[in-house]
Amino acid sequence: MSNAVPIARFLHTVSSLDVDAIAACFAPDATYRNMPDPPRVGREPIRAMFAGVLAGADRVEWEVVSAAYSDDTAWLERVDHFWYDGRRCSIECNGVFRTDPGSGLLVEVRDYLDRATWTARRGSAG
Repeated sequence: MSNAVPIARFLHTVSSLDVDAIAACFAPDATYRNMPDPPRVGREPIRAMFAGVLAGADRVEWEVVSAAYSDDTAWLERVDHFWYDGRRCSIECNGVFRTDPGSGLLVEVRDYLDRATWTARRGSAG
C-alpha cells in the first residue's frame, strides 16, 4: 500500500471532527508532535490533543499544497483551514509523516507551524 493512502485517509478523517476516528488512523504506539511541543505518544494522547485542536471548530479542511512521498515517509506542505462561527482561520503548516506499510497506520507525525501567527489569526477569528 502506498503511504499516500493512509495519509489521505487521515486528512479526510480530520475534516470529520471525529477525534476517535482520527486516533484510529494511528498505530497504538504512534507519536504526534506539533513543534516545538512535546510529542504525544499513543492513541489516547493523540486523541486528546486533537480534541483540543478541534475544540470550537465548526469545520476543518487541511489543504495539501505540495507533497513528496517515499517508501514510508512523506512531506506535506499544507494550509490548515478552521472555521469558527462561520469565519475561516488558516495557518501554513509543513508535516512529516511516517507510516507502517504493513498496517497502513501512521506511526509518526511532526507538524511545523508558526504558533505566534496561529495565535494572532485564531484570536481574530473567534
